[in-house]
Amino acid sequence: MYLRSVEATGFRNLATSIEFGPGLNILWGRNAQGKTSVLEAIYILANTKSFRTSTLRDAIAHGASEAIVRGVVEHGAVRRELKFRVAGARKEFFVNEKRESTVDYITQLDAIVFSFEELGVVRGEPAERRRFLDRGVVALRPAYLRTIADYNRILRQKSRLLRDAAEAEDANPGRAASLRSTVGAWNEQLVELGAEMHRERTAYVDRLNAVLARNLFDERLDVRYVSSFEGKGDLDAYEQLYRSRLDLRFDAELASGRALIGPHRDDLEVRVAGRDVDRFGSAGQQRSALLILDLAQVDVYYEAFEEYPILLIDDIDAELDRDRIDRLLGRVEGKAQTFISTSKHDIAESFRSRAEIFSVRDGGVVREVSGASGVRGAGRDAETGES
Repeated sequence: MYLRSVEATGFRNLATSIEFGPGLNILWGRNAQGKTSVLEAIYILANTKSFRTSTLRDAIAHGASEAIVRGVVEHGAVRRELKFRVAGARKEFFVNEKRESTVDYITQLDAIVFSFEELGVVRGEPAERRRFLDRGVVALRPAYLRTIADYNRILRQKSRLLRDAAEAEDANPGRAASLRSTVGAWNEQLVELGAEMHRERTAYVDRLNAVLARNLFDERLDVRYVSSFEGKGDLDAYEQLYRSRLDLRFDAELASGRALIGPHRDDLEVRVAGRDVDRFGSAGQQRSALLILDLAQVDVYYEAFEEYPILLIDDIDAELDRDRIDRLLGRVEGKAQTFISTSKHDIAESFRSRAEIFSVRDGGVVREVSGASGVRGAGRDAETGES
């Protein structure tokens, strides 16, 4: 898997076309010049979502009516052009100029990102850890995306029904009880989809732990899937347990006007030396834990497909010390195509003999002389602005 090039128009502050190398690519420059935007564009090309915002229209440049990013991807001898277009609330994804559904599109490229925004996976809310798991499952089985979408859609429909039923009970006591069978119809669909989510997530956690057992960076990290039904019954009989809990909690759901139980309430424990890194880990341990999880995802993907996903590391010098940077790059060198952003020119210089180096200034990206390619790009220096 090789992302050969990216071209951006109307996306953030970028106005550029970039040819990348197949190995390590380092983007350096001062803050707010566009380094992270390049990584974000790559991530959206791969995953149809941003790691910086939940609303893609936020990425449209000021004064522009739309944002378009194109990328050329190679799989062996097969080359494809990917494109995404965002105009207002509308987003579209294309392969060789043919519009594709999200499920079909995301099979074309996979990218994993390490960034400050992603630290919520280890120190944020459970929803962020659930999204981390679901992204991993989707990378291995894209059809799982439909499972998540269907579950969330039915969950919203059930919640609306519960709110309506609660209001009906206030106006006409006893009427809400007649809606139990209607809610039950939604519950049956939630049980089926929720059981699939439970199976896929727990299987992915098993894959992660198999990789983590190799002690990446010599730190004893492991993860544990925590079902909201834990301690409530036999998780091996998940569907039966889910149904019984739904029946037991019907009155509570009706009173609250929302769905209270299911895999949308589950969590993931990330532990270092047996201790929850969210509660007991230092900031450094939390950054290390996220990095190790990202590297584990890279290896899980490789074991499934015998090729590596793209790895994106944003603002590497702010999140990792120099020793960890060296060890990280040593792990991925010659394996995953890797994109790194940094504000430190000395970090870029230290890898010049084995990386493509790009300077970024005012949304423009220029390839510098590099030992990896020996190619010089024309343009101003990202630090001095000189030609």
